[in-house]
Amino acid sequence: MNEILTNPDGTMIAQTIQLALAPVFVLVAIGSIIGSLTQRLGRVVDRSRQLQDQYEATEGQAHDKIVREIRSLDERIALIGHALRLMVMASISIGITVIILFVEEFANLGINVFAAGAFIIAICLLMWALLLFLKETRLATEVLRIDDMYLESDRDLEL
Repeated sequence: MNEILTNPDGTMIAQTIQLALAPVFVLVAIGSIIGSLTQRLGRVVDRSRQLQDQYEATEGQAHDKIVREIRSLDERIALIGHALRLMVMASISIGITVIILFVEEFANLGINVFAAGAFIIAICLLMWALLLFLKETRLATEVLRIDDMYLESDRDLEL
C-alpha cells in the first residue's frame, strides 16, 4: 500500500494531495458563486423580458421608467456575464494549479513557481469577479428603490 502513495523517487503523493486540497476548496467556493450568479442572471433576464413586453404599451413617465430599468438590467446582465467569465477563468486556473502540483510531484521539473503563479492568478480573477458582483448588487439596489408614493412617509405607522 505504501508503494501506491510514493512516486519513484520516494516522495509522498499523499503530501501532494494534501497540498492540492486548498485549491480544490477554492474551486468548490467558485462553483457556489457561479450558481448564485447564474440564478441572479436568470432573474434579471426574466425581468428584462417582462419590461420589454410592457415597452410598447407605455408612454410618458411610465415609459421612461421602463426604459431606465431596462438600461439598468442591461448593465446588470453585462456585469454578471463578465463575472461569470472571470469565475470560469479562475476555475481553469485552479485546475491548472492542481495539474502542475501533480506533474511536479512525478517529474521534478522545478515548476512549483508556476503552480504558485496559477493560484495567484486564480485568486486575482476571483477577486475581480467578486468586485463585479458587488457592483451588480449595488446597481440592483439603486434601481429597485421603492417610490415614496408607496411608502406614505407622511403617515406615522409602526413597523
